[in-house]
Amino acid sequence: MGWVPAAGAGRRLFNQPYLLLVLTSLFWAGNTILGRFVAGHVPPITLAFVRWGGACLILLPFAARHLVRDWPVMREHVGIMALLGFTGFSVYNTLAYYGLQYTTAINGLLLQSVSPLFVAMWTFVLFGERLTPRQTGGIAISLSGVLVIVCHGSLAVLRGLAFNRGDVSFLVALVIYGFYVAYLRQRPAIHPLSFLAVAMGVGALFLFPAMTWELASGRTVILDAESLASFAFVCIFPSLLGYLFLNRGIELVGANRAAPFIHLVPVFGSVLAIVLLGEQFRLYHAIGYGLVFSGITVATRR
Repeated sequence: MGWVPAAGAGRRLFNQPYLLLVLTSLFWAGNTILGRFVAGHVPPITLAFVRWGGACLILLPFAARHLVRDWPVMREHVGIMALLGFTGFSVYNTLAYYGLQYTTAINGLLLQSVSPLFVAMWTFVLFGERLTPRQTGGIAISLSGVLVIVCHGSLAVLRGLAFNRGDVSFLVALVIYGFYVAYLRQRPAIHPLSFLAVAMGVGALFLFPAMTWELASGRTVILDAESLASFAFVCIFPSLLGYLFLNRGIELVGANRAAPFIHLVPVFGSVLAIVLLGEQFRLYHAIGYGLVFSGITVATRR
């Protein structure tokens, strides 16, 4: 691990873990909104397969020489590679897209805010690593900011939130994502592009039989401009760049210190709703943003 681009702006970017984690949250906020937006156009397993298969094909020309060099190491750690590809790419993403077929984008954004707790749970179960009091306090502060944003600063809205099978699916996806983030430290010491290319390819390979069944069962894909633009977005931003930035950020600061940045997903989701959907900026947005950023600051300070 420890790879950064050879020189220039790319090297500076890849040595800024918190900026990388902020960008990852931005990309994933867009992915959540888009996953709900295309729910009637593309079935969930097919969307996940296109996401990882497309990202892998885009990455292969850049990763080819690293794959040749790293192949012996990956063969020695085939079990770990398969486990990370299955949990972090196949299952997590598919369950999240499935959940967005039945729940709202708001519920999806709200549920994502609890993922740092699952990361902390898995790091303790797998490695005996506990959250520090500062990290615990930071997560609690930023989580309260998420609740303020999603519930519009109203307890009545919070009490009125309804959850369905889509929310359960999304929650299970986040438990699996927490495992992936925590277990990522066990990945073999190979080039990041080699790891991503193989993990994405494995993720798509595991999804292929399920996608075939999904399409054979009568689910159809509507190929229009919206679907094609969605395919391009999910392959590049939340997949290729998002996971490259996430893995590098975790490498630099650790899973528990990186996890609170997931609270930025609802923040960016609300900003995108204001910018793209014409929603109005309210006082509760400002309060929520302030709490989230304060919590992240507290959790990440050494």
